[in-house]
Amino acid sequence: MLKDNINDLISFMVVARERSFTRAAAQLGVSQSALSHAMRNLENRLDVRLLTRTTRSVAPTEAGERLYQSLSPHLQEIEQEITALRDSRERPAGNIRLTAAEHSMNTVLWPRLKTFMQQYPDINIEVIVDNGLTDIVGERFDAGVRLVEQVARDMIAVRIGPDMRMAVVGSPGYFAHRGIPQTPHDLQHHRCINMRLPTRGGLYAWEFERNGEPLRVRVEGQLTLNSLPQRIEAAEAGLGLAYVPEDTIVDGVAAGRLQHVLADWCAPFAGYSLYYPSRRQHTAAFALLVDALRYS
Repeated sequence: MLKDNINDLISFMVVARERSFTRAAAQLGVSQSALSHAMRNLENRLDVRLLTRTTRSVAPTEAGERLYQSLSPHLQEIEQEITALRDSRERPAGNIRLTAAEHSMNTVLWPRLKTFMQQYPDINIEVIVDNGLTDIVGERFDAGVRLVEQVARDMIAVRIGPDMRMAVVGSPGYFAHRGIPQTPHDLQHHRCINMRLPTRGGLYAWEFERNGEPLRVRVEGQLTLNSLPQRIEAAEAGLGLAYVPEDTIVDGVAAGRLQHVLADWCAPFAGYSLYYPSRRQHTAAFALLVDALRYS
């Protein structure tokens, strides 16, 4: 009975965290039907409903949420102790979960992760690419990658990339037809490719700075895209102006597919940092990763 309860409680924790039988079953290595059956058995033994099920989602009931919040710290402590035992081996081992935005993943994280994973084959790394401002504590990530200015003050931030600049670009054909903006205010008369902020839901206001004076401009256009490569492709196709990291359009400008404008209004700013909670006890594997990503 004790073994069944412990196994089913661990399964419940994964379902409650993932809000999905599909994802939970994949993590646990069991079928969805077996997992659903185990949850019903647990509810019957406890004589309380823990999960609310619909055809598309699953969520903890009030009692289920209370149980999840109560058990989570204890299971995390057990997991940390087991990981610490693994770290005592000669070869570093463990699991690390990271979240990063598309651009940071491609430019600073992935190039170093490839080398790191070859050096430490027993360290498993999961990276979720998400352009939103992910709650790494609530979503149970070990760390995230974000621009320095976006890191909360209660987090530890380790610089992992150089300074950056943004760029306004468009195709030569677009500028031949619509003219070249001389100031950011002129963008209000141009077709611009917008990006919607995944966390806040609003359209991103383009940010500029000149002589120390910041300026935010809300632009309009026919197209809104969250994918960085597609915004660049749309600009090359003449569908409007794009506001993107400068390092992503170097080849397009050199090849003549894009033209860079308003460069003197795009000031450099601090680049990406790896950030994580100061109060969390981290493993030896995580410490090795931080050292490998650190920018100097």
